[in-house]
Amino acid sequence: MAERGLTLPEVAPPLAAYKPAVRSGAYVYTAGQLPLVDGKLALTGKVGAEVTAEEAKELAATCALNALAAVKSVTGDLDRIARVVKVVGYVASAADFTGQPGVINGASELFAQVLGDKGVHARSAVGVAVLPLDAPVEVEIQVELTED
Repeated sequence: MAERGLTLPEVAPPLAAYKPAVRSGAYVYTAGQLPLVDGKLALTGKVGAEVTAEEAKELAATCALNALAAVKSVTGDLDRIARVVKVVGYVASAADFTGQPGVINGASELFAQVLGDKGVHARSAVGVAVLPLDAPVEVEIQVELTED
């Protein structure tokens, strides 16, 4: 990650009654990760209105970094990731915005950049009316771990 100019952030504290990530057997499931930087949202609003698709794509990459931080908090080491299995991305969308897949590409491209073939995954990109804190994007992931 360092050679790509990326730094893994500290795990964002939960906003409610949940854990940022939970391990079950060989899998880690993250809670939805918002694009928090130093505990604050960089932007708020709907994509296609107050937030551009390109800005939202960058925010999705931030969500992906936060998701990796959540995985590391459970595993202790990102080298334990055998592969990213599934990514679900939510985009707070203006009524006429239909570019959700392009926005969530920000997360998908980051996983591929950081993890190579292990970062290639199945995915859903869903448009929603509103997200917590008026965030434009939220991303959750499921990863498979290598054997202990």
